[in-house]
Amino acid sequence: MPLHHLPDVRDPRRVIALDAVHNFRDMGGYPTADGRTTRWRRLFRADALYRLRGDDVDAVRPLGLRTVVDLRTDEELELRGRFPVDDHPIDFHHVDVMDTTWERSEEEIDDVAAYLAGQYRKMLHAFPDRFARAIERLGAPEAMPAVFHCAAGKDRTGVTAMLILGALGVPNEYIAADYGLTAEATARTRVWAQREAPELWMRMADTPSAWMAAEPEAMLRVIEGIEAAHRSIRDYVLHIGVQPATLARLEAELLE
Repeated sequence: MPLHHLPDVRDPRRVIALDAVHNFRDMGGYPTADGRTTRWRRLFRADALYRLRGDDVDAVRPLGLRTVVDLRTDEELELRGRFPVDDHPIDFHHVDVMDTTWERSEEEIDDVAAYLAGQYRKMLHAFPDRFARAIERLGAPEAMPAVFHCAAGKDRTGVTAMLILGALGVPNEYIAADYGLTAEATARTRVWAQREAPELWMRMADTPSAWMAAEPEAMLRVIEGIEAAHRSIRDYVLHIGVQPATLARLEAELLE
């Protein structure tokens, strides 16, 4: 489903404008099925927070973040570093929702949405308990304001965002539209990397285009499978181990 067929979820408050981090986004302003709305400035999703330095750290301070949940692998954490806790003290949690990043295949990827949906299903099938643990961290007492992130803020972060928003009752089309906003962030990262980070620019140039895509249809397909098997995303989130008390806290913190 093309992004223009979905709700327009762009909002001046949505993107936290930074120099070296390009997919730092507020998850506020989304309606729920029962007529409430997700609160602004409580929960954020992001990309490579290990690149936060100097003015970017200063720009993040006013958000009052208390918790960071890093969804990357052990290898990524060791190679790239992590959120600059020395410059901005915070409750940092590493919850690796995958053991390794995706393996490159020589096969031609014709249906990008189907490919991405398949990868996301594999992630959820392999490590549902880790996604539950990440949500538990975000829903812990006094965890908010909080941010969760991976490398690009698209796949692992996108699946986690889908589970949280879905459990809160945000309609599927809004979840897919939120996921699709990463396409704009990827374009911002390309421009910045070409100018400031030659190594990242080369890595992006060498990455299969399907890996970089953010097709809303992919997330809709994943949600469709979850609802077919578990009735709702909320029921699935409870099924994988998130506690009802955690969802109650998330609702109290995030919905108005």
